[in-house]
Amino acid sequence: MNAKGRVTLPIEQGMDDQLPGILSRLGADAVRNSDGTWLPEITAQLGVKVYETYFPARGQQDFALANPDARPRFYLMSERVAAPATGPLSIDIMKGYYKLQVEPDQGNLRRWWEVIDRTTGEVVPVDGWTVEGEGVDVTVTVAEPVPFHVYTVNFLAWQVWDSTQMYNYITNNWWDDESRVREIGYDARHPVAWEFMKSSLRAWCEERPEVDVVRFTTFFYHFTLVFNDLGKEKYVDWFGYSTSVNPLAMEAFEQEYGYQLRAEDFVDQGFYNSSFRVPSKVFRDWIEFTTRFVCSRVKELVDIVHEFGKEALMFLGDNWMGTEPYGELFASTGIDGVVGSVGSSATCRMISDIPGVKFTEGRFLPHFFPDVFRPGGDPLAEANESWLLARRAIARKPLDRIGYGGYLSLAVQFPDFMARVEQICDEFRSIHDEGQGRRPQDAPIRVAILNAWGRKRTWMTHMVAHALWYKQIYSYLGVIEALAGLPFDLKFISFDDARDGRLADFDVVLNVGAAETAFSGGSEWLDESLAVALRRFVHEGGGLIGIGEPTAVLANGAYFQLSDVLGVDKELGISLSTDRYPVEQPQHFITADLDDAAKVDVGEGAGDIFAVNDDTQILRLTDKSVDLATRETGNGRAVYVAGLPYSFDNARLLHRAIYWAAGREADFDAHWVPSDPGVEIAVFPEAGKAFVMNNRTDATSTTVSGRAKGLADGGDLTALTLDLEPMESRWIDLA
Repeated sequence: MNAKGRVTLPIEQGMDDQLPGILSRLGADAVRNSDGTWLPEITAQLGVKVYETYFPARGQQDFALANPDARPRFYLMSERVAAPATGPLSIDIMKGYYKLQVEPDQGNLRRWWEVIDRTTGEVVPVDGWTVEGEGVDVTVTVAEPVPFHVYTVNFLAWQVWDSTQMYNYITNNWWDDESRVREIGYDARHPVAWEFMKSSLRAWCEERPEVDVVRFTTFFYHFTLVFNDLGKEKYVDWFGYSTSVNPLAMEAFEQEYGYQLRAEDFVDQGFYNSSFRVPSKVFRDWIEFTTRFVCSRVKELVDIVHEFGKEALMFLGDNWMGTEPYGELFASTGIDGVVGSVGSSATCRMISDIPGVKFTEGRFLPHFFPDVFRPGGDPLAEANESWLLARRAIARKPLDRIGYGGYLSLAVQFPDFMARVEQICDEFRSIHDEGQGRRPQDAPIRVAILNAWGRKRTWMTHMVAHALWYKQIYSYLGVIEALAGLPFDLKFISFDDARDGRLADFDVVLNVGAAETAFSGGSEWLDESLAVALRRFVHEGGGLIGIGEPTAVLANGAYFQLSDVLGVDKELGISLSTDRYPVEQPQHFITADLDDAAKVDVGEGAGDIFAVNDDTQILRLTDKSVDLATRETGNGRAVYVAGLPYSFDNARLLHRAIYWAAGREADFDAHWVPSDPGVEIAVFPEAGKAFVMNNRTDATSTTVSGRAKGLADGGDLTALTLDLEPMESRWIDLA
């Protein structure tokens, strides 16, 4: 194909002779710089749209050095240390932290620090401990600790090296490059820093008339990324808010909300309010408070960009905090577009589904960095893996644009990789061209994911760091990954939504996750109104799918609080005196694509799962533990799966489970489902076409059947047999 458009390519200085040919070959209609590179002088002559990266909260080292009080801060917790049999206890609070990144903030430490007896949870009075040392060598001494009790120190700390720049610095081995300074950030809460941010952006826009799009590397507060004393990642939470903390903000919060914050509200026993935790009221309040502040400030910066006739693009990463893209305030910022890193089907949908923006863009892997583009590296394999995962999501909800990041000079040294990128760009454009800019038709089943975060964290649940890098380890991530490419209109709803009557809007509800997490729900299930709402939903004809440890919290003789609906519960070692005689009945609509003897891959699984009575049909067992089961109750149905890491077979299993739970299994074969689970299809009835994707890296033959009008009722059933090359996609006519 010779089509052009929808592709953004990173460029850099020193490649003037090569750039026109590369852009033409890939059909790129936009270029950008990356962190650590600069646009070449030839840029204005390339005839393409120009993006330039902008860092509101870092990049101006002179200002940062002149205003050390404007540096960002975060709360950290020392290691847990046991008190001796007699005498005081001394704690080196910096043990395990990287001293080039972190420095304790000793300003008014009696107000902002806490020492906690972790054995009892009690706070040690401020006159019971002292601080010695300065800089990065600081010791806290508890004068009279309780012998053999464990103590920690919650301390406020300066971020003396920006986390992203530090990561890039280390990854690219810039230690010997004297031009690469270790950048310090600055906090928009600080009045001097905020005025500087606005004036700097205005001056930057004036100096760059050739720039069409200001690519904000997000805005003010970095996601939680703390390094250990070896310079390796120690704690990472892309969705964390702990780095938005500073005394100015906490004092403003107290004035507005009427209660005082403490260090433990952020340290959270060392969990730092991870997105895996059921969020407390205090943390919810802090997110709301921070989001209002950030979005109002973002609006001011976006207005400046628009004054200069430029577009504002936000990178969904790095300093993203307070710009919740599915939050109620995000559209008020006026951001034109969002770009994010695509490492999976789910991360792709997380970007493409964002409402209220003019365009979405995905930055594909691999990043053009020397950790991959080196002798012995295999960027081609990474490109194929990234594209195959992203493609199935793009077919369901297309990104408007795709692109890459890093150093083009490295990528061009791998001609096979560049040839594959050319194919990917053409294939991506075909989805827009052949599909006529429309979304494919969804199955007539309304599906919800139920968890503590709901709509605010659409597609973000269960994720670790930037992407689903660990999807083969954490068996619950695979559920979100599978759903991202399946033909369902999926919504994320909260437990409050369920209590408030939103369940009536859906046919099938999924509760997925490990016990005590925000995703399974933990103590939320102790609220009888929540459990009653789900029971009523199923009794009246709804479908419930539980995966892992759904509704799990030990109370009233049950661990799964909806064990009566799901038909299973988990053995915790306290009811081993009860004899059980499980019988496997492998044949079922849900397992129709598996051999009767084939196991279901449940990953690490949920442990020892048993059927609560004979009404439960056990479809798969492993050593007498239930891996897959179904139950009918009232007018509804329930499905239980012990875990579901992403695979072709597991995605098909979930596809079938949703149809069965909804009572629509009779329609399954008429809805364009390929016989090979490694092949997927997106139907565009308005265009009269369907997009068939072989997700396998080897050739396959498959049959697909459906009605010529897509998923609509009526019309003759059409059956096709397709022979597909490895990773091939193909458009077929429905008529």
